[in-house]
Amino acid sequence: MKRYMSVFLKGAGMGAADAVPGVSGGTIAFVTGIYEELLHTIKQFGPSAFVAWRRGGLPMLAVHLNLAFAIPLLLGIATSLFSVAHLVVWLLDEYPLLLNGFFFGLVAASAVVVSRHPSDWKLWHMLPFACGLLMAHGLPSLMPLITLLGSQSLMLIVGGAIAISALLLPGVSGSFLLLTMGLYGTVMQAIRSFDLGLLSVFAVGCLIGLSGFSRLLSWLLRHYHTATLQLLIGFIVGSLPVIWPWRELVSYQLGPEGQMIPLGYRYLAPGDYANLTGEPGLLFPVLGTMLAGAVLVLALGRYHRADSPDEAAAGSTTSPDKKDGSNA
Repeated sequence: MKRYMSVFLKGAGMGAADAVPGVSGGTIAFVTGIYEELLHTIKQFGPSAFVAWRRGGLPMLAVHLNLAFAIPLLLGIATSLFSVAHLVVWLLDEYPLLLNGFFFGLVAASAVVVSRHPSDWKLWHMLPFACGLLMAHGLPSLMPLITLLGSQSLMLIVGGAIAISALLLPGVSGSFLLLTMGLYGTVMQAIRSFDLGLLSVFAVGCLIGLSGFSRLLSWLLRHYHTATLQLLIGFIVGSLPVIWPWRELVSYQLGPEGQMIPLGYRYLAPGDYANLTGEPGLLFPVLGTMLAGAVLVLALGRYHRADSPDEAAAGSTTSPDKKDGSNA
């Protein structure tokens, strides 16, 4: 029961993070130590599940799909998304500096927590780290091209596949990519109003993205573990400018429904922000929320290190790389 509650709370953290443009649920999974198990579990939802069911019925299928992990995680994500969506929209409207400050501290501390060099780290691993930085910086600028698809259903499918793939990448925010695609408002409104039509179309894209991207990341971690970790850390560090609290939108375009799609920001000091906007820079309150986000992540990292022996024992029946071949 303790493990189920722990996984549920980690899923709730992922859902809360993914509701905020600029923050990735993958970062929460990375910091809390469930990242590789998450990838492996998603990968198991494929043709091999049918084979497991034929061999051992529902009990073997449940073990193959790691449902003891997947169900509480999904419940946590869903509970958080549907409950936090209203709160996040309100906070983004009323207290954007404080909210961005909190998540800036959270993501920055995440980079520190996960950047400890493993024993096989080499100097050339700086190359995938640099690639992660560049990709995190350049990826959002490509997203407005999705609007050229025209059809809203097609945009939702493609956008869902991209956004859910970003959920699996620490530091790359699926919500922010949806924002740059002009789909964030549509999806969040569908969640708040429980629009099953739009959510079903979006879910199709999510399933496509999860199926393909989880297998790619799982393969990379299995064959190039340290290099892939450095790539992911690059993504985390590269995402920090996106959630810098004091910034000015300098370029944008209008989406098919007239919504504003941000393309570029200018990053400011708190005093410059106050002079430019005429609003208070809230230096010390924002620094306080940054510190709160950083302390939360450091506490989660310490909790995971203390809890990892139990986690390993609990998850030993679903070791990602050892069991994959026998179940497939």
